[in-house]
Amino acid sequence: MEKDEVKYTRQREEMVRRQIEARGITDPKVLAAVRKVPRHLFVSEALTDQAYGDFPLPIGEQQTISQPYIVAEMTQALQVDEDDRVLEIGTGSGYQAAILAEIVFRVYTVERINSLFIKTRKLFDRLRYHNIVTKYSDGTCGWKDESPFDAIIVTAGAPEIPIPLVAQLAVGGRMVIPVGNQYTQDLIKLYKDEDGIHTTSLGGCRFVKLVGEHGWK
Repeated sequence: MEKDEVKYTRQREEMVRRQIEARGITDPKVLAAVRKVPRHLFVSEALTDQAYGDFPLPIGEQQTISQPYIVAEMTQALQVDEDDRVLEIGTGSGYQAAILAEIVFRVYTVERINSLFIKTRKLFDRLRYHNIVTKYSDGTCGWKDESPFDAIIVTAGAPEIPIPLVAQLAVGGRMVIPVGNQYTQDLIKLYKDEDGIHTTSLGGCRFVKLVGEHGWK
């Protein structure tokens, strides 16, 4: 087991150096989290040898675990710190939530696919991520009872920014969300202040569809 851990630690270090730092990710909190979280535990056993590759991987139910760089880019764009409460829409494999959990006070994550919800909750418990709170629901509606959130991250492509999520973002809060058609999106960063909503594009990306009442039907 120790031999495997040394191997995976080395693979994570190489992943950070070649895929993430090399593309301009500089936030030390994000880099430390990506170095620490055992990504190979968030994919199926058949794919563990590919866990640290520079690409997304299937996790079942027509869903994917995002490319490591995209996870790091989205996390850095959120500008989170240790006191923040963050809402994630689309738990999926749980990897993005785990990265956030290494940095912030609490992560609230919503998943609409029951099999992924159950599997990921068990993994969070096994890895002792006690600051991750999970919910089986339509993520496009957010989590009103726990709002407002300091940051919101959406890990699936939306046709437009869901209105409930904007409403649940605190003043001074940030949201990162892919917006576009079913095949390609722009990664949008949204900032909310007293004057309203401000958006900037972080570039092109491709995510699975955000399905729900305020997403794709």
